[in-house]
Amino acid sequence: MNRTAKGIVLVPSLLLGAAFLAAGVWGEAAGSNRTLALSLGAVLMGAGLLAQLFPEAEPEASTRENKPAP
Repeated sequence: MNRTAKGIVLVPSLLLGAAFLAAGVWGEAAGSNRTLALSLGAVLMGAGLLAQLFPEAEPEASTRENKPAP
């Protein structure tokens, strides 16, 4: 997993999580779904932030260094 993959996971999950949290807090029509919206928002934001804690892979050595000498 590299930095780009972490960003691809982080950005959409934070945006969707924030949208669900906002809908749960300020949505007047949420009513019975308020708990569901708040929990989905918290799970999505938590998953995005948790993905940032995974260790990054070591960079691969260049192919020029791995080729045997002629």
